[in-house]
Amino acid sequence: MAYQTVNPYTNEVVKTYPDATSDQIEVALASGDKLYHEWRHTDIQSRAETLHRIADLMRKHEDSLAKTMVIDMGKLLKEAKGEVELCAIIADYFADHGADMLKPTPIKSGVGDAWVEKHATGVVLMVEPWNFPYYQIMRVFAPNFIVGNPMILKHAANTPGSAVAFEQLVKEAGAPEGSLINLFLNYDQVGTVIADPRVQGVALTGSERGGRAVAAAAGENLKKSTMELGGMDSFIVLPDANLDEVMKVTRQVRLYNAGQVCTSSKRFIVAENLYDEFLKRLGQEFASVKPGDPLDDATTLAPMSSAKAKHKLQQQVDEAIENGANLYQGNQPIDLPEQFFEPTILTDIKPDNPAYSTEMFGPVAQVYKVATEQEAIDLANDSQFGLGGIVFAGSKEHGAKVASQVETGMEFVNTFMYTLPELPFGGVKKSGYGREMSTLGLEAFVNEELIVAKDHPELDNLAGALF
Repeated sequence: MAYQTVNPYTNEVVKTYPDATSDQIEVALASGDKLYHEWRHTDIQSRAETLHRIADLMRKHEDSLAKTMVIDMGKLLKEAKGEVELCAIIADYFADHGADMLKPTPIKSGVGDAWVEKHATGVVLMVEPWNFPYYQIMRVFAPNFIVGNPMILKHAANTPGSAVAFEQLVKEAGAPEGSLINLFLNYDQVGTVIADPRVQGVALTGSERGGRAVAAAAGENLKKSTMELGGMDSFIVLPDANLDEVMKVTRQVRLYNAGQVCTSSKRFIVAENLYDEFLKRLGQEFASVKPGDPLDDATTLAPMSSAKAKHKLQQQVDEAIENGANLYQGNQPIDLPEQFFEPTILTDIKPDNPAYSTEMFGPVAQVYKVATEQEAIDLANDSQFGLGGIVFAGSKEHGAKVASQVETGMEFVNTFMYTLPELPFGGVKKSGYGREMSTLGLEAFVNEELIVAKDHPELDNLAGALF
């Protein structure tokens, strides 16, 4: 595996990084394990203060951090700056609320005083993707840091610059040695790290294929894992929806980050009374984008992350059309030498078309017409994925009633999809398991230790005891 930054806009090879050595891996594991045992005897307040310093530094270095992301994987500069700010918000949130979230939970019991304490478990390996180079790290790092779990980072091969920048920022904030160590691991080395007894958990965001491999290694070694594996998110437009409100978000929910988002709305499921007008207006939105230098604020369509990603998407679109999909708009070359893909709309996709069940990770929208509300729900659920989704309806009550029938981990009604530290993030089915962020994410890798305490035993109450 070659860790290499190739600027998607200039096609320039910026820097190549060597794989981690065995000695580097051992140092990372040893320092992380040492810190874990030290943190078990220290107050959480010092970690909270460090998280606040990390947030402050992210805001201070916003421009340089954002530019590093743009050069690594091509996203728009304004989107990159927004990602840096989101990371700062997450760090501040867990610094402010971590202590309360980790308070013991009392249990009513007839056997005496009982409560559950939440303790760190040990080193956590995070395996992260390229599409949000800092945010994907931060949503695992911040909660586990406040818990007291040191972390090893294995980032995507095409965003090594972002991995290095994040690690350096953590060090600059004064975090103890071993808090977060970035390693350029190859696939075999990932398995070696997971198998090490000092590692107690694995958090992965990535492809279904990568998730299967890492989850198998974690299971074989009895390590807890969380998996976020992408999706085929639906955007349901019900008959009573206000189309003007719908169109305020449609371009963003599909073209943000050049459409390279796990929670992008990939399947627009539209009531037949609104279908024709929706298609027309979606086409206008897609046609209005301006491709160009992602560092230029006037650019509204970024290049895709790599030539490989663009080639894969083109193959998927071609295969969809060959199998009967109607090309409503797009799929034409953009007269630029970089990795641009024209925003494309496909319709008339039948269940036997590969596109019906394949995630397209880029600026391609599938649009379906439905006659009834139940047909919309059934179509949304006819997927092996279940990450997130959006419902637009005439009222939030109507939309929420439909949203609760969609089989996903997250649904948003009459708005675009938010990601904030207080909101749990994760899915079901082949979109993975477990949650990141919120209290649920903070507890992903904690030991919920039961404590039962009495002044002295009372034999009459021990009939149900196990010896």
